[in-house]
Amino acid sequence: MSDASSDFCAYIDRISEATGRAASWLTLAMVLVTLVIVVMRYVFDVGLIWLQESLTWMHAVVFMVGAAYTMQQEQHVRVDIFYRELSERRRAWVNLLGVTFFVFPMCAFFVWSAWGYAAASWSIGEVSRNAGGLPFPFVPLLKSVLIIMPLAVALQGLSWLLRSMSDIRRR
Repeated sequence: MSDASSDFCAYIDRISEATGRAASWLTLAMVLVTLVIVVMRYVFDVGLIWLQESLTWMHAVVFMVGAAYTMQQEQHVRVDIFYRELSERRRAWVNLLGVTFFVFPMCAFFVWSAWGYAAASWSIGEVSRNAGGLPFPFVPLLKSVLIIMPLAVALQGLSWLLRSMSDIRRR
């Protein structure tokens, strides 16, 4: 792999690692928000709809933002029956073909599907349907994560693609 593409892959990996760290901190925030909700409800007999909604939304963001990191760490779901027994070169071929024919098209479909959904949310200034729920711009921001997630996964897929091509050439 050339120095430029190696540096580019390392840059992509750093982005994925940063999003993974952000997702891990968000899980800590979820624990703290859950604690606050429980204490408020059972000690003070007070409930805040927006706080309860924020917990659900944080949970969704953790999975979506953490997807590229999970892929970068190779902790995603993979049928390893044959993969683990393959040589490095054949693994590189599986990764190259998988990214090209599955990851990129899936990410493109997700962006295409979510674009209008998120754009409509921004255009109408969408707020929570529940009285006392999350105000603008929280709902459109979450819906925008539906676009950010596949873009981040595609970017990590590009890193895999470049590394796989390098591994194939080298071996």
